[in-house]
Amino acid sequence: QVQLVESGGGLVQAGGSLRLSCAASGLAFSLYGMGWFRQAPGKERKLVATITRAGGTTNYADSVKGRFTISRDNDKNTVYLQMNALKPEDTAVYYCAAEYFGGRWDTDTSQYEYWGQGTQVTVSS
Repeated sequence: QVQLVESGGGLVQAGGSLRLSCAASGLAFSLYGMGWFRQAPGKERKLVATITRAGGTTNYADSVKGRFTISRDNDKNTVYLQMNALKPEDTAVYYCAAEYFGGRWDTDTSQYEYWGQGTQVTVSS
């Protein structure tokens, strides 16, 4: 059974940092590109960052470029999202997702085979 389990969310003041983790099990992790999405209340789920299978290529939404960094450790079957200089508009539920042989900038959520349960990030002003 495939599982993606996010952790690391929480409440932080504007300007602060959080590091999200997504631990994968039950799949050949190194064969999957990974993405982080976020969904604010009443809004659609949006792609934030992607990373290719070996971690050689990363892509970011314009709104987070220069502040967020996606990385992965294939030995630990884990993908990370380091979030710095957080803003209130970053408040959302953050989801990791796995796309077989993916990792390019693919905003179509139906292309991702597996999803985590989400972790809440709240940034206070």
